[in-house]
Amino acid sequence: MGLFSNLLGKRKPDLPPVDLGLLKCDVHSHFIPGIDDGAPTIEASLELLHAMQEMGYSKVVTTPHSMADGYKNTPEVILGGLEKLRRAVKEAALDLEVDAAAEYYLDHALLENTASQKLLTFGTDMVLFELPFLSEPAVLFNLVFEMQTQGYRPVLAHPERYSFWHTDAGSMEKLKDRGVLFQLNFIALAGAYGPAVAKAAEKIIDLGWYELVGSDCHSMKHIEAMHAARTEPYLHKLMDSGKLINAKL
Repeated sequence: MGLFSNLLGKRKPDLPPVDLGLLKCDVHSHFIPGIDDGAPTIEASLELLHAMQEMGYSKVVTTPHSMADGYKNTPEVILGGLEKLRRAVKEAALDLEVDAAAEYYLDHALLENTASQKLLTFGTDMVLFELPFLSEPAVLFNLVFEMQTQGYRPVLAHPERYSFWHTDAGSMEKLKDRGVLFQLNFIALAGAYGPAVAKAAEKIIDLGWYELVGSDCHSMKHIEAMHAARTEPYLHKLMDSGKLINAKL
């Protein structure tokens, strides 16, 4: 079963598609070509950005993976790629603002770069980070404390995807109590990661814990999933909640 297999045969909701233009800014994507598992070429990047513009976005903050083992994307690599992408966007006459930060994996490199204040931010002080999918890291709350001590505002990427929290939301509640922002991959609501993740996303929406919505877009398959998710009732509920801050970025 592939990532998007759960979208097939799904009953179409009766609600109209959400106007993603109301978000204005997407805060999680992989559009810089050739540096992670996102767009492989500048042509692919432009195809994706054109699709984002057509869906109503006026700004994207693209967030390449950054990790000690794997995609070792430094700020210099990311910002260099951003400049090339911006030039291509201008040449293609796309009416879209493009900025960049990173999706930091919680590992020793993140701890070190937090302490030395070498993290890329968006919205002036926000840092997007993700967790391993197998288990909750023992250093999670230490990292959050260190980020906040260094003047960063931590943003947890796609908490709905961490299966170790699906039956116990205690750690998520503690993170919210400590001021951590939560970012939803909204394609989860259409079953892109399976029914358990969709249910978790709905629960977090019911609890009012999301402040940011992201596409986590890597490819045109994600664009297709975004279109499918726009009619989901829980996306409408979140958009109407008044809690989202995307448009302020």
